[in-house]
Amino acid sequence: MTISKAQLEGDFIQMVQQHQWLVYKVCSLYADDAEERKDLFQEILLQAWKAYPGYRGDAAISTWLYRVSLNTAIGHRRKRSRSPDIVYPELLHHHPEDVLTETDREQYKLLQQMIAGLPQLDKALVLLYLEDKSYNEIAAIMGISASNVGTRLNRIKEKMKQQAQKIS
Repeated sequence: MTISKAQLEGDFIQMVQQHQWLVYKVCSLYADDAEERKDLFQEILLQAWKAYPGYRGDAAISTWLYRVSLNTAIGHRRKRSRSPDIVYPELLHHHPEDVLTETDREQYKLLQQMIAGLPQLDKALVLLYLEDKSYNEIAAIMGISASNVGTRLNRIKEKMKQQAQKIS
């Protein structure tokens, strides 16, 4: 069965509308300012559009889009070829300042700084982990084994604990 170009476009637009929050999260993690986030968002959509006809449905569409988004963002970051800056990614839908105590806000900002300072692939793992993705889902998105996800996340957690202890 052949799908028309109009149907393909309609399906793609619907997919983007349903999962645009996912792309925004990746952009906020990998881009330093609003202009760069807009550019990265457009680049991710372009790459997703190019790859969309080849989507076979082997994984959930959100898993596929995460993979395209992360691969594009990591490639975008590498192209810029400058050292990673400390950024404050918005990893949650709400602003913690609204519901947290002053001490909790400080810890939240520290966590954001530590995540921002991670290597690109580790940052992606943490983002997916904070999204409550299972190890199997993270593995499918990242293209690594579930046991590798667990090992890497444990190492990241240990490294972050050591950093936090040094600061405390």
